[in-house]
Amino acid sequence: MHPILFRIPVPNWNVPGVGPLHETFTQGNIPIYSYGVMLGLSLVVGWYLTLWLAEKDGLPKETMANCYVVTALAAIVGSRVLYVVTNLEEFNGLGDFFAFRRGGLVAYGGFLGGYLGSWGYLKLKKIPLMPWADIAVPSLASGLAITRIGCFLFGCDFGKPLGDGAPEFLKKIGTFPHWAPGMVDRGDGAPAWIQHVNSGLIDHEATHSLPVHPTQLYESLVGLALLGLLMVQRKHQRFRGQVFMLFAFAYGFARFLLEIVRDDAERGLYGPELGAHILIPGSLALFAVGYSIGFANGIPNVTMRRLTQALSFVPALVAFLMMRPASFMSASIVQLSTSQWVGVLTGVAVSVAYMIFWKAAEAHPAEAMMINLKAFHAAEAAKANESNAEEPERDEDEDGEETEKPRTKGKKKGKKSSKEPIDATFDDEPEASSEKNKSVDTKTEDEPEAPRKKGQVVDATFDDEPEASSEKDKSVDTKTEDEPEAPRKKGQVVDATFDDEPEASSEKDKAVDAKTEDEPEAPKSDDDE
Repeated sequence: MHPILFRIPVPNWNVPGVGPLHETFTQGNIPIYSYGVMLGLSLVVGWYLTLWLAEKDGLPKETMANCYVVTALAAIVGSRVLYVVTNLEEFNGLGDFFAFRRGGLVAYGGFLGGYLGSWGYLKLKKIPLMPWADIAVPSLASGLAITRIGCFLFGCDFGKPLGDGAPEFLKKIGTFPHWAPGMVDRGDGAPAWIQHVNSGLIDHEATHSLPVHPTQLYESLVGLALLGLLMVQRKHQRFRGQVFMLFAFAYGFARFLLEIVRDDAERGLYGPELGAHILIPGSLALFAVGYSIGFANGIPNVTMRRLTQALSFVPALVAFLMMRPASFMSASIVQLSTSQWVGVLTGVAVSVAYMIFWKAAEAHPAEAMMINLKAFHAAEAAKANESNAEEPERDEDEDGEETEKPRTKGKKKGKKSSKEPIDATFDDEPEASSEKNKSVDTKTEDEPEAPRKKGQVVDATFDDEPEASSEKDKSVDTKTEDEPEAPRKKGQVVDATFDDEPEASSEKDKAVDAKTEDEPEAPKSDDDE
């Protein structure tokens, strides 16, 4: 095994003080641990895989990238915390908590920590959790496949001793060496060698440990299998969260089985002490019940679904027959590990959730696959509006001075707000009318006014009166709320002799005919003379 992949040479400085930094520079090299390298590689691979899936599902790529960073940091902290809780005797101070290069991370702690970290971040960003969980769990599967190789190189998380009938290649792989003194600060050999020496199974002079199950490689293969299963499930996904739930159940079941053959003391044992033929088969039966009520619904063929439901109880039956003692007194008393308890509880929980989500997807298939990002987009739009509001528009007056002009929300080109008063007194520019629309065209500041025709005059008789519109609308279109239109007296005619105010007449409305220069004058009668 190779706990240290390589060393970076540095000047052999005599650094005063104590701690890892002093020891590193005094020894003249920086060790690069295999577990740390594999952990970093898994994070890089997971990064690209997650962002690729986020882009395919239409999730905001930048936000998902930030969420991945938060999730990864929370996962590392969670995995370390669970390891510390289960191995308090190994830690003498706060500095030991941050010694990640030597290993000491629990996968389930990382899953729980990452889940809480992503949940908090996505809640802040108003993004639903399940779509993110679906694209994140494939990176967890790839991370298992990579980091467990680091565990194998370091020698941690090893299994129970192999029997004499085990294949020779498996014995060769599962044998861990006695390291050279001072290679690492955790002892003079691989964790399996140290445990076998302390247990009296081998002599201190032995060069290798007993052949054990390489459970690190077993779990690495489980990670690869889960990655393939999840990618296939994505092609047949029925609701958001389905990929995540499948991973939680499948990994919980596989991890429970792997823990049966693991033998490292670091995993921690909790709960009641019961006979192995009761505790382990009973736990496997819970997984079978969970599969039957939940995940079996994903099989469309009724016959195949019922067959798999029946076969799901086979592992529990086989475990009972293998662990059944010859007599009650000879029963093997065991406890479940931390990971086994977490696997059973999460397996049952996601099975119930899967059943609920599946029924909802059957009732509303389109809604089940929707990614509701309305709240997220609304929050982003609000931020954009706030940023625009901080930069008010400026207008220049006649003196060349800039004056601030407030931005009007909801204002569209060619339309005015009902609450915005309309100035009906114009000095030089008339307002264009339209016979086709039978109403006065109210223009915005951005639209140029219609050019004045030759001979067109402007009615400047009434300073306070707005122009009249058609009888069809039964109201004056250009009135303000504060300035009512003055009533027109009987016999009052519209003065069309001034150049400053146009006439807004309508043939349909039978308004006063305003004469223009192009219209011939009516002949005078004899009575008029």
